[in-house]
Amino acid sequence: MIVDDVAGLRRVLQDNRVIAVVGLSPSWNRPSYFAAKYMLEHGYTIIPVNPAATGILGQKCYPDLASVPVKVDLVDVFRKPEDALPIAGEAVRIGAKCLWLQLGVINREAAEMASAAGLDVVMDRCVKIEYARLFGGLNFAGVNTGIISAKRPPCPPLQQ
Repeated sequence: MIVDDVAGLRRVLQDNRVIAVVGLSPSWNRPSYFAAKYMLEHGYTIIPVNPAATGILGQKCYPDLASVPVKVDLVDVFRKPEDALPIAGEAVRIGAKCLWLQLGVINREAAEMASAAGLDVVMDRCVKIEYARLFGGLNFAGVNTGIISAKRPPCPPLQQ
């Protein structure tokens, strides 16, 4: 089922606690790293899937979804849209409950295939942004980094 409403997104994020992140980068400044680190810090189990790495965020990295030895609830895709269809097939084969295609990853064929197999599908959304939006963590600027604040600094005294 395609999930695109608040109640559905909330359900997906509450019910799926083991996330395999396909295309997770070992570089701290990449969006996949930032999103996975945030979800790890918020109680989710993160399983990196990247054939070019052995470990990311202190977690063992796997070359593909079929190699992951534990049950995966949600497959979070940080890959090009054209890579989404084979990843959706892998998600179905491993028995995942949800296929999540990140911002900019739009592949209707992958979404339809996963949905037809009974998976929830979220497309063109960021798991970190949706978690923060639905469960707290966003502020005026859109992120709660503690660096940017919506509070205005006090005005300096008038000079005469």
